[in-house]
Amino acid sequence: MDFTNIINGFGVVLEPMNLLYCLIGVLIGMLIGVLPGLGPVATISILLPITYSIEPVAAIIMLAGIFYGAQYGGTITSVLLKLPGEASSVVTVFDGHALARKGKAGTALGIAAIGSFFGGTISIIGLTLVAPLVASVALSFGPPEYAMLALLGILLVSTIGNGGGLKSVIAAGVGLLLATVGRDTFTGGERFTFGSLALADGIDFVPIAMGLFGLGEIFYNLDARRNKLDTPATIANIWPSRAELKESSGAFGRGSVIGFFLGILPGGGATLASLVAYAAEKRVSRTPERFGRGALQGVAGPETANNAAATSSFIPLLTLGIPANATMAIIFGALLLQGIVPGPTLIVDHPDLFWGVVNSMYIGNILLLILSIPLVGVFVKILRIRPAILAPITVLITLLGVYTVRNSIFDMVLVIVFGLVGYLMKKFGFEPGPLVLAFVLGSLMETAVRQSLRIFGGDVSGFVMRPISGTIIGVVVLLVVLIPIAKVMLRKRAEKKFGVHLKPGESVLGVALAKEAAVDDTAPVVTTADGEKR
Repeated sequence: MDFTNIINGFGVVLEPMNLLYCLIGVLIGMLIGVLPGLGPVATISILLPITYSIEPVAAIIMLAGIFYGAQYGGTITSVLLKLPGEASSVVTVFDGHALARKGKAGTALGIAAIGSFFGGTISIIGLTLVAPLVASVALSFGPPEYAMLALLGILLVSTIGNGGGLKSVIAAGVGLLLATVGRDTFTGGERFTFGSLALADGIDFVPIAMGLFGLGEIFYNLDARRNKLDTPATIANIWPSRAELKESSGAFGRGSVIGFFLGILPGGGATLASLVAYAAEKRVSRTPERFGRGALQGVAGPETANNAAATSSFIPLLTLGIPANATMAIIFGALLLQGIVPGPTLIVDHPDLFWGVVNSMYIGNILLLILSIPLVGVFVKILRIRPAILAPITVLITLLGVYTVRNSIFDMVLVIVFGLVGYLMKKFGFEPGPLVLAFVLGSLMETAVRQSLRIFGGDVSGFVMRPISGTIIGVVVLLVVLIPIAKVMLRKRAEKKFGVHLKPGESVLGVALAKEAAVDDTAPVVTTADGEKR
């Protein structure tokens, strides 16, 4: 490994402007993590036009800071209000809010902050060691390998990403169709343009991302959240004691490992990592009955895992050019806007960007730990801002932002159309993530497949004959067969165990954990002889 580039990367991130953008990214991430509904995907989508005018290294450093900063921000509302600001913080509600009801909200937030720092740092070390190895292997990939890798990515995101089953597959199919609109790259012929000059160059990624994730989220949240938020719980004693840190240390370690590996997996991501980490903590605990009633490990494990996963999900993007989740797809688009194509050559062609972004995460995690505790009071006050005030401002910024990219009124119309589509998708249980990922990977896959067929002289068996692409095809076939069977078995087992009928698209693991961790919120809080509130 060439340590010179790694050291130079610290020089890049320690430049004043890059440090400033790292700080801005972490702060924005924590802020939008606090605000329920406006997650990192929507925020990064809305900020895409702004990154266009910033230096590439600073832009990606800021976007990365938003992503991992949001993982902790979502914890604050999960603990104080029983309202997860981020999907990856849903499982933190179980024990985080139970601790708050015992008067230990500060301890829960402190453990979450330390776990986020620990998981993020371990994952960055893994990223530093693993990414160059993956990139060096990927340099031997040709069009057939990339075609099959893109297919595998779309398949995994559609099937295990959010557990949406058929709806995710439909969304991915629509994304693939949208990717075909415009001039054919090889023949120059127009496809699905309906004679429109505006569609001749295809649909730009920016209005799709800003519409589906930006406006779509705003419309959905205005419709779904009409109720006023409860008063946050009292916060005191934020720094955990030595005994509490010792009690959580095992969860920090396990959460780091689980989050790192699930973050690399396409469709895995922070949400799945937090769910699996919670289940693992409950399984290894000597007192599983405490889970759902204020177990520190129930906060430490998931919060460590979601930050670790957020960091490791950069590995497939930066080394293979394959986004592992919706947020990575938006950052993929941000790199393309800057004229940089992520992939195995990124580490060689743009070492300042690669190592600058990777090393910025070390600095960002330290900033996250330093800022998370003193700013809790500020974030609680921000929670009192009504969505009716924030939403019009955000819509205006979105429309102006998309216009500034290409000075196109057509793009403004597109962002409104995709905003309505995003709202309807969320309302009827379709996740926009598979659509955007399939749109991004669809173009890559089509080009790679057609290049491969030219290499093979039109013989599709060439994909099977090459060792790597043939192996990936074998994995795809196994997943197509095994994933539906495994889902049916898990669903039946969960329904039998908990006596419920799961709705289509509901996460089996999430529902199972929610049922096991269900607590009676109306139960009075009592104080035991040793002073602990139960």
